[in-house]
Amino acid sequence: MSSDPFIRSGLQPHQIPADFVVDQRHGSYTAADHETWSKLHRRQFELLRGRVCDEYFAGLAALGIAADGIPDFRDLNRALKAATGWEIVAVPGLVPDRVFFSHLAERRFPAGFWIRRPEEFDYIEEPDIFHDVFGHVPLLMNPAYADFVAAYGAAGLRYGDPEDLARLARLYWYSVEFGLVETDQGLRIFGAGIASSPGETVYALESGKPNRIAFDPVRVMRTRYKIDDFQQSYFVLPGFETMPDLSAEPLERAMAQARALPELEADALIAEDRRIAIDDRRRRPAA
Repeated sequence: MSSDPFIRSGLQPHQIPADFVVDQRHGSYTAADHETWSKLHRRQFELLRGRVCDEYFAGLAALGIAADGIPDFRDLNRALKAATGWEIVAVPGLVPDRVFFSHLAERRFPAGFWIRRPEEFDYIEEPDIFHDVFGHVPLLMNPAYADFVAAYGAAGLRYGDPEDLARLARLYWYSVEFGLVETDQGLRIFGAGIASSPGETVYALESGKPNRIAFDPVRVMRTRYKIDDFQQSYFVLPGFETMPDLSAEPLERAMAQARALPELEADALIAEDRRIAIDDRRRRPAA
């Protein structure tokens, strides 16, 4: 989660405080920046119809995240704070792990405030404001999801061993970033890494290549992942009310089990896996 935060933001190192929180500088966005946001929003909004969970669209609407331009964090925070106690804070890029965990534990979501250049329209290596705000923020209006993300931040502060932190990161990766959820309408997206990617939005639900496996925290903590390609495995929750319990004792029990078992490659299947099939209803999103 750590990276050089200065290249994209235009800020110098001496301008970055210890918590990495800076002013969004909403008035500094150019017309081209707002147009990039609008194009990204319009394309992804249409692709997500019938593919993303209802809770995501409910959050998007309640926050007023629209295609007319880059949102002002101050406007979003008024609705977000009232709903779940969360707020968005602007950061210049990816932040150190401890800073990231601390913000989440205090219900502050660190979002990059810069937006990709037109030539990066389809792919960027480091998350920008579109990924962070369009992808992540709408579900922070959902209480169960919001509580899980805060608990993840608190959990990160309790662990210091790099291998334990890697296991914990997999819980976040395979849920908050690349999670799927079962609904009455079929399999749906809730992970922000999918929801902000046009290619993976289609691939995650319609390709026959990846594994889709019922979510089990120990299984997930054992499973490596790739950051530079579509996922080889997705883990599926039966609903937001079943988000893993990350309080101290349940998480440590799961962590101890994961430590005692071998790690698994991203495409691995094991006998205990309950695989989730994609049927025709899930392959063909509703109009």
